[in-house]
Amino acid sequence: MKIETKCIQSGYTPKNGEPRVLPIVQSTTYKYSTAEQMGDLFDLKDNGFFYTRLANPTADAVEKKITDLEGGVGAMLTSAGQAASLIAIMNICQAGDHVVSATTIYGGTFNLFAVTLKKFGIDVTFVDQTADIEELQKAFKPNTKAVFGETLANPSLEVLDLEKFATLAHNNNVPFIVDNTFPTPVLCRPIEWGADIVTHSTSKYMDGHAVALGGVIVDSGNFNWANGKFPEFTEPDESYHGVVYTEAFGKAAFITKARVQMMRDLGCAPAPMNCFLLNLGLETLCLRIERHSENAQKVAEYLEANPKIEWVNYPVLKTTNITNLLKSTFQRVAVV
Repeated sequence: MKIETKCIQSGYTPKNGEPRVLPIVQSTTYKYSTAEQMGDLFDLKDNGFFYTRLANPTADAVEKKITDLEGGVGAMLTSAGQAASLIAIMNICQAGDHVVSATTIYGGTFNLFAVTLKKFGIDVTFVDQTADIEELQKAFKPNTKAVFGETLANPSLEVLDLEKFATLAHNNNVPFIVDNTFPTPVLCRPIEWGADIVTHSTSKYMDGHAVALGGVIVDSGNFNWANGKFPEFTEPDESYHGVVYTEAFGKAAFITKARVQMMRDLGCAPAPMNCFLLNLGLETLCLRIERHSENAQKVAEYLEANPKIEWVNYPVLKTTNITNLLKSTFQRVAVV
């Protein structure tokens, strides 16, 4: 299925007589005939909905669509992009752990990492993403648990060398987390370049109409959480009936833990109405991204040709030195 079709059709497949448009399930709770059925849901022995903080039919359909668009095994929507970044880190790290992050990231994420995570006992080292692997390796410590970067930095527009950072992370047996907000999966799918976890602020291009705050975390299913560095995935979770995530959920261990542990405790769940609005935005994502890219290219070229303009920062301009990296990473460079 082409990505243009996935944007419209993926995630929700109505049966005969069911609504053609994804319904808004504005309910916090769900009815079951027996206490045993509800108990199986709480114990993660069965799939279904029992409380909207953890899962909701409207959110579920949109999560499946974004999973399909990014090429992962599962996704979880959050109330905002900041919540997605926070949970992606907190699902892996605890007090005493360390993260390596590119310096050129969204200012809100930088503050989250540099200020707020310190209050949780998590230290972050910021690195120059243009440095070579040997130089970047110096930032790693024995307690490093993740590498973070943005595909296309907000707002500097620096293009991250995904393969280099994926190699760096995997050489150190830690996951590579990528914020893919700016390109969206229409232009780049980081999992195809080695990313293990992908996040978005869906408030930006995915929504596209400035009507719904939101975020999302997508799990590639490719990282080996049983490599000895992540006991929280391989040892019983006493807060959830002793479940061992790698044993019970296999490739979906990360996203399941994020939902039943992190979302359970932090509670930054999206409203069903916002999920519905996000889905409407996703249906036109391919068309909008192409038009955004075409328009931005024309504006950048016009400004570059204007003698009154000292400099223009836009990755696809022929005067930039990252065009080859851009072409090797992005899907539709002709219209970026």
